[in-house]
Amino acid sequence: MALSIGIVGLPNVGKSTLFNALTKKSVLVANYPFATIDPSVGVVAVPDERLDKLAELLQSAKKVPAAVEFVDIAGLVKGASEGEGLGNQFLSHIREVDAIAHVVRIFDNPNITHVDLAIDPVRDIDTINLELALSDLEVVTKRLNSVERDVKNGDKKAIIEHAALEKAHLQLAEGKSASVAGYSEEELIAIKSLQLLTMKPMLYVLNKEAGGHNLDELNDGRFEALTDYLEKRGASFVTVDAHVESELRELHADDKGTFRQEYGVFTDGIDVLIRGGYELLGLISFFTTGPEESRAWTIVRGSSAPVAGAAIHSDFQTKFIRAEVINWAKLLEAGSYPKARELGAIRTEGKEYIVQDGDVMEFLHS
Repeated sequence: MALSIGIVGLPNVGKSTLFNALTKKSVLVANYPFATIDPSVGVVAVPDERLDKLAELLQSAKKVPAAVEFVDIAGLVKGASEGEGLGNQFLSHIREVDAIAHVVRIFDNPNITHVDLAIDPVRDIDTINLELALSDLEVVTKRLNSVERDVKNGDKKAIIEHAALEKAHLQLAEGKSASVAGYSEEELIAIKSLQLLTMKPMLYVLNKEAGGHNLDELNDGRFEALTDYLEKRGASFVTVDAHVESELRELHADDKGTFRQEYGVFTDGIDVLIRGGYELLGLISFFTTGPEESRAWTIVRGSSAPVAGAAIHSDFQTKFIRAEVINWAKLLEAGSYPKARELGAIRTEGKEYIVQDGDVMEFLHS
């Protein structure tokens, strides 16, 4: 399942540095706007200790984690929706991703220029979100004009789409997100094809700098204003130090702990971000495990057993008979598949079963 998260934000907030840390893949990083023009793409493994423990239990020869795709998109600036700073090109890149990781700078460093010469995270967020809204407004306006004839002719699909577009237009014209317009299920389906930027799930990435003047440590009101802003909107956010994580990316695991202590960065912000992005996309993992391979399979939360089986092979969906299921923790507790069977911990589930995060599954098909 190739789902992608676009990394966006103003120039010089740490997007490409974060991307380097995520993917261990070098992209151009420079202290000036538009250092990155073409989006770079990296496939990132989703850290999951459940898979590690299952592979160890079954002594698997191979371990395959779930993955999510991150796309490094060049910095947006005020006026991007009107083409400022190659804005139209960069906005088109965002329209192609499934979700957005919005990087917000929360550190003061005079050696790293801010496009507005001062650090104000709420202003920065509003700048980006307004450009996304204005870009969507243009798309929605054009589409409204193009469906009017079909509406006049009584086309039912066009009427539903027109109603959705009008709701979106009302919000976007006020600089708000199209996602808050309150659509019916039919309207959501009708408007989905437009890939509106403000309807994509968004995770805010608050970027700190070790040894710098971080807003969460300055107590000058800016960080409090930021968290209040995000919490009032029910926004998801994580905190990382992109520079430290980028520096640590090539170190051996045994050395990382020592360096984290030196930097004073004790949490692996990249792991938190990857898992946050995975959850943002509404994804969960189920597992297959054995001596040859332990693997995490990616599915959308709420998927039935046959749909989950299709992640492995299409036959597991079209010719599905049943699935044997056990929670990963119960398998570990039993110590082996034979013992789990003896204890009656393995269940047989049919077509209607909704797969749960952490299920270990075996599929039977005709």
